[in-house]
Amino acid sequence: MSIRRLRDCVQDLTRLADRSIADPEAMIAGGQDILGRLIAQDDWLPDFATVPHAQFYRQYLLHCDPLERFSIVSFVWGPGQKTPIHDHTVWGLVGMLRGEERSRRFERIGDTLTEAGTEMLHPGQIDVVSPTHGDIHQVANAFEDRASISIHVYGANIGRVHRNVYDAETGKNKPFVSGYNSDVVPNIWSMQ
Repeated sequence: MSIRRLRDCVQDLTRLADRSIADPEAMIAGGQDILGRLIAQDDWLPDFATVPHAQFYRQYLLHCDPLERFSIVSFVWGPGQKTPIHDHTVWGLVGMLRGEERSRRFERIGDTLTEAGTEMLHPGQIDVVSPTHGDIHQVANAFEDRASISIHVYGANIGRVHRNVYDAETGKNKPFVSGYNSDVVPNIWSMQ
C-alpha cells in the first residue's frame, strides 16, 4: 500500500481550495478530476478504512482540511446496507472504489418527497451531490453478498455539518450530524 495517492489528492484539493473555495462549481469540476485520479487505483486505502460493520455502514475520515474547506471520507457498505434518505447541504463528490452503489434521488417540494430516479455507480465513476445538483438521496450497497467502498469529498467537514434525514412517507425532515466511525486518520506524510 502506498499512501502517496491520498497525499497527492489532499495537496491537489488544498491548492484547488486556495484558488476556488468561493466557487462551488469550480470546486466540483476540479474536485472530480482530483478524485478521479485517486479512485483510478485501488492500492492506497488504509486497512482501517475498509472494515464493514455487520449492521451499519461506516464513515471513516481520511482527511479534513484544517480550515474545514473540504473533507475526504471512506464509506464502507456491508452487504445490503443503505443510508436513510438524507441531504448534505454542501457540495459533495462520491467516487466508487470497490463494488457498486445504487443511489435513489429525491426532490422535495414543501413537505413532499418525490423520487427523481435511480443511478448505479461502478468503480471509477463519480457522482455529484449539492444543493444545486440534487442534494437528497438514499444510497445502498448494490450487493447482498459483499462490501462496497466509495470515497467521498465534501465541501466542509462533513462529520460536523448539520444535515437532515427524511421520512419517505411524510417527507418530514429530522436534523442530524453524522460524525465519523474512525478514531484515527492516516499519516499522509508517511514515506510509503
